[in-house]
Amino acid sequence: MLSVQPDTKPKGCAGCNRKIKDRYLLKALDKYWHEDCLKCACCDCRLGEVGSTLYTKANLILCRRDYLRLNSAPDLLTRLQSDKLFGVTGNCAACSKLIPAFEMVMRAKDNVYHLDCFACQLCNQRFCVGDKFFLKNNMILCQTDYEEGIIKEGFTPQVR
Repeated sequence: MLSVQPDTKPKGCAGCNRKIKDRYLLKALDKYWHEDCLKCACCDCRLGEVGSTLYTKANLILCRRDYLRLNSAPDLLTRLQSDKLFGVTGNCAACSKLIPAFEMVMRAKDNVYHLDCFACQLCNQRFCVGDKFFLKNNMILCQTDYEEGIIKEGFTPQVR
């Protein structure tokens, strides 16, 4: 998957559409990529760093771990696709910045998030499709922070 770019005209990146001027580039699915642009559609890990194999399912590029998770639970694939459908332009519930209509998003109840913002709002742990998260007063929480909150405050957020 890792190639050395010859001294020819720079190739365009399939992820960002910019020219690849780096000495090294990735070639996957008959396309060229910056090392930072070839990422898993679920967990956002850089695929050039996790091995020489990537997986595709339903037009999504995935790491091995997420590919196996999606194959073992087909309903997760449906959820991933519905959570990442292109929608209308709006604002992220976590950072309040604009989310363009073409950008993939995650949803929790009526809230929409950038993929990078879909994380526990106390410890910043990122979630993947299928991971359990909790909502308290429209705050996304991981299981650890949720359980600590139950002990300290006795609240009962909604499980998603």
